[in-house]
This record gives sequence, structure tokens and C-alpha cells, in this order.
Amino acid sequence: MSNDTATPATLHAATTAAGTDLSRFVADDARRAAVQAVTAKIKRLGIKHVLYQFVSVTGRVMGKAAPAPHWPTVAERGVQLWYGAVADVCVDRQGNYIGYGANASELVALPDPDSFCQLPWNPRVARVFCTLFRNREDAEDAGAFLTSDCRGNLRRIHADFQARHGMHLRVGCEPEMMWLKRGPDGKFAGGTTRPFAYHIDQFEQLFPVIEKVTTYAQAMGLDMIQGDHEDAPGQLELNIWFDEALRNADRLTTYRQICAQVAREHNLIATFMSKPFMGASANGCHHNVSLWRGGDELLNPLEHAGELPGAEALFTYRKGGTNEFTRPSGEWMPADVGLHCIGGMMEHLPALTALGASTVNSYRRLSDLGFWAPVYRDWGLQNRTCAVRVSAPGRLEYRAVDSLVNPYLMAAGLLQAFDDGLNRKLDPGQPEHRNIYEAMEAGKAVQRLPSDLREALDALEADPVVMGALPGEMARVFFHLKRDEWSRFMATVTEWDYERFLEYLP
Repeated sequence: MSNDTATPATLHAATTAAGTDLSRFVADDARRAAVQAVTAKIKRLGIKHVLYQFVSVTGRVMGKAAPAPHWPTVAERGVQLWYGAVADVCVDRQGNYIGYGANASELVALPDPDSFCQLPWNPRVARVFCTLFRNREDAEDAGAFLTSDCRGNLRRIHADFQARHGMHLRVGCEPEMMWLKRGPDGKFAGGTTRPFAYHIDQFEQLFPVIEKVTTYAQAMGLDMIQGDHEDAPGQLELNIWFDEALRNADRLTTYRQICAQVAREHNLIATFMSKPFMGASANGCHHNVSLWRGGDELLNPLEHAGELPGAEALFTYRKGGTNEFTRPSGEWMPADVGLHCIGGMMEHLPALTALGASTVNSYRRLSDLGFWAPVYRDWGLQNRTCAVRVSAPGRLEYRAVDSLVNPYLMAAGLLQAFDDGLNRKLDPGQPEHRNIYEAMEAGKAVQRLPSDLREALDALEADPVVMGALPGEMARVFFHLKRDEWSRFMATVTEWDYERFLEYLP
């Protein structure tokens, strides 16, 4: 998709593009050095093609491929795709393209060389994440950062937070997902294991898959630290060492891509869908978060000897420093910084729910009670029945988030809530030590989180603080996508409808 017609407006934009975000990004000396390092690495590793990828509003990986010899040119000029690629290139129920019209310009995707990595399952191919910009010839804001780029937004929101508070956000995710059988027709044919939590026997049944996922993950800079079989059919949780927010989001995205590849190799379905089975645990993706000052960038080469299969930054983790959530005594109760951040989360939990539970299926998870569903607006120390728990001294676990989350939007939303809590010194109240359901039976009044996607979207739209995680065009694209998802859901007749009402006689 391209537009070769020059107009006075586009010619003016082209002549004024020298001082744009795009031009400054390309001219950065550190990036230029990294681009040259990748050029040499491509030759040493024998890379033949490069996948230039970015993340859409829904968390999907989008992009283009180019032969490796074009790397220096693409690093300077980028690849171009229609703006609607950030909205998955789809139409709404009325047939309108979501986010951008058919006559919209093409975005410019410029690679971040520090994210360059060889694919372990296809060593002749590498991938690199990109930052998105408006077209150089746009009549308005030519060459500006594209505000519907969730990954680029997180980088900028985090940088602003660090500049004002002197702290950075570290995140560790617990991505639960399920390995399901694929039938002869290619469709879902049941779970690969029985729903027995923590059973080593069930874990071992999936070990060929686990070993392949771990091998690929380590080759791409993911430090896999532990895992277990959870309590749904074929459900695994494999965890990655925590790190700064953007790198953690990139690693979760990479982990999903790895699982999809391993599923193809084993003729399985790797699903991150929140609630495939009612009456069994869902696929949550708890976010363990903390704010830090300082720390060192430490290379974690794992088992790689000699040439790293990617940029050194991929194998680097921020470790050490001062955890501002921790009291000097080491007790579980967070320090004031942590308490104010919890206060921000409590204040904005309804809006955050739209980011953490971002699909209509997410609310199956929040409706199937009895599985520690985090549906109430409260917090506690080691209390799994609340939406927020202190999971260890110096660490908060946000639980109202599932495995189809867009981690870039989620981290940006948490930063906005933390910022508000710190600025206003919000008091979260006392932690709840009781089971939240028992506390409510005893008379405690606790607000429930939104019970469906529409309610969550309404809460988000009414919350200017968390809306700061959706700057510029992001808000329009996000709400177009998600309101349309709700509309399609409400316009669908399900098997449950037939079973319930087909022969109903009032």
C-alpha cells in the first residue's frame, strides 16, 4: 500500500522533516553504532532474512520481512505499512476499517537494533522489534512518533516517569497457558494432560514441549527460572526473570511467539485464551511489580559460548539497586512508596481492568468463582482473594490480568496509577488479612471489579489518569477495536443460548 502522489502539503512536510522524532531517532550515535554491530553480526551468523516486527493494539505481532543485505538501508529508512496494521488490519461490524481509513498513510517502522535476535528454530532468519513513526510525507506531524504504537508509548511513558520520580518499574509476569490437542480437522480436541496442579507426572508428560520452549527461550535471551503444571488440562506456567518494564514486555511477546512455534512442531494448540474451560482455572498472567533506583546492567549469557545469537542488550538484565517498596526491616508491609502505589492501584482498579482483562472471554475468568478469581477491589498481604496482594517483601502482585494482555499497555497503565498514587500520596487503607468472601460475609463493603468488557471500557474512558496510558491516536484505535469486540459478542448466538432457550416455553 503506497501513495506516490505529491501535493503541496506533502512536499512541505518532506522539507520540514529534518527536525522530526524520526530524524532524531535515526541520527542517534548510540543507535548508529548498534546498527553497525548488527551488520557485522548478520554476516557472522549467516542471516539471510530479517523480520521487522512491531506489536499491535491487541498485542499481536505484525510486520514485514526483507533480505538481510538490505539491513543497513532498512535501519536508516525503515519499512512501511498502512497505519491500520496497528489495529490488526480488520473491519468493524459495519465494514469500516478499524482505527484508520483506507486512504490513511503508511507508518514507518524503524528497527531497534538492541532487539535483534536470530531465530533458534530457523537460524537463517532473525527478528527485530521496531519503533513506529508517522510517514515522512504526512501533511500533519510528519515523522512524529506514532501514538498508536503501544511499545513506543511505553518507552516514552516510562522515561517520563523516571525523569519525574527517579525510579524505574521492574515487572515479572506469570504467564499461564495451555497445551491442547489438535484433531484431524485441525480444531481443538481436548487437553494434553489431566487438571492436576503441581503434579510432576503431568509436568513430565509435557516435558518434550517444555524442553523445546526453554531451549528456544534461552537462545533468545529469556532467563527461564521455574515452572509447574497448573490445575487445568494441559496448563503450564513457565516464568522468566523479572526486568525493566519494556524488556519484560518484549520477552513476554517473544515467549508467546516461541510457544506458537513449538505448537506447530508438535501439532498442538498453544492457547493463551483466558478461559477455555469453565469449572477449571483460567490462564492468568499475574504481574509482579516494584519500583527501583539504580542497579547494574548485567549480561546473562546462559549457555552461549562465543558469539551471542543476538544483540547483547537482549541478554542483559537490570539487577541490584534499591527496591523502594521494601522497608529497611524487611517486613511484608510495603514502605510508603509502595503503599502510595497500592493507593493508586486501588483508586484506578476499574479502569486498569480494561487493560488487564481486555477481551470478552476475560470475564469468564472473573465470573467463575472458587478459583481465586481476583474480582474485588481490595489488597492484602499474601491474600490471593484480593485483586492486589503483597506476594513478597518489596513486591506487589496485580492479579486482575490474564494471558491475552497487551503487556505494553498494562505496564503503561500501572505507571499512570503509580504516578497518581505517588503525587497524591494516596492511602490504600489497611490490608485485608481475611479471605475476602469471609470478610464480606462479616459485613465488609467491597466494590466489585467490572463484570464485563463494556463496563470495564466505560470505567477506563471515565478515568483520565489511566487514559494517559493511551495517548493520542491510541485511545481512538483501542476503543474502536474493543467496542466493536463487545458489539460482535452481543450479536452472537452461542451453544448456551440454544440449550437454554431453543425449546423454552414461557
